[in-house]
Amino acid sequence: MPLANLDRDKLCSLVERFPGGRVLVVGDIMLDHYIWGKVSRISPEAPVPVVNVTRENLLLGGAANVVNNITSLGGHALIAGVIGHDEPGRSIVHHLRENNVITDGLIVEEKRPTTIKTRIIAHSQQVVRFDREVKDDISEDTQDILLGYIRDHLDKGVNAIILSDYCKGVVTRRLVAEVVAMAREKGIMVAVDPKVPHFDYYQNVDILTPNTDEASAGARVEITDDSSVLTAGKAIMEKLKSRSLLITRGEHGMSLFEGDGKVTSIPTVAQEVYDVTGAGDTVISVLALASAVGASLLDAAILSNFAAGIVVGEVGTAVVTPQQLVERIRHI
Repeated sequence: MPLANLDRDKLCSLVERFPGGRVLVVGDIMLDHYIWGKVSRISPEAPVPVVNVTRENLLLGGAANVVNNITSLGGHALIAGVIGHDEPGRSIVHHLRENNVITDGLIVEEKRPTTIKTRIIAHSQQVVRFDREVKDDISEDTQDILLGYIRDHLDKGVNAIILSDYCKGVVTRRLVAEVVAMAREKGIMVAVDPKVPHFDYYQNVDILTPNTDEASAGARVEITDDSSVLTAGKAIMEKLKSRSLLITRGEHGMSLFEGDGKVTSIPTVAQEVYDVTGAGDTVISVLALASAVGASLLDAAILSNFAAGIVVGEVGTAVVTPQQLVERIRHI
């Protein structure tokens, strides 16, 4: 779809309707820890850079970053997931409450630490990342509690559900199947940000948003061009019986597969790419929020493409405001 053919007024009017959307985010909650600094020499102890730390900060990551994206855009978000009985878990609760997000859906597992990803950034480049996490499936009791929370809130104005899967133990086969069944009964959209090891979990979801590598692995088709994208996309939809699919392709934009067999190529609008961290969170956030306020799947995908083009131009986990999104729509 050429950018010249876009109905920009319509897209901007959809952004204005975002405050009417209510999205339930279920998945792996993380804390993103950034350490920023400068490098001026190599360590005499090993051939590695010495980073002189200048500042550090903590940001919401994973499913919590999806929530952060939705609230930044003016939408209403609920969150269901698991944290540890620790300081990082308390930090996540604090950050969410600062954004006026209700945290009743956060379940504490005593023996499970909150997932933390620490990134060291020097001169706008990531030097190293280290993770502290437990990736085993959450307990059956915890799944029962989460599913009970989800069931209770589907009758409270939820317009869409996002399953934010980072393979950290919350998105289990059972949880996906039961969430999809509940959502189908209520006519609520289920969107999944997938991970390759769990691809066979996502049966009958409404839409998945894999990147090129995830789609290649999930379809077992090497994506190298437009033709192989078509082959992979159709294979995924047939395998999972999903209603639609959005493959994000970096500098090649996006490919949207709809249930009626229509495939649309959406060109990238990113001007500069500094960091793709969190771009997938932004895509699924905007896609679900736009759908929640009545956008067509194509318009929702186009809006998510504009939003992704903004966040990849910033270093670190970033979010988009309605003003930024409208500005990008109007002037790209």
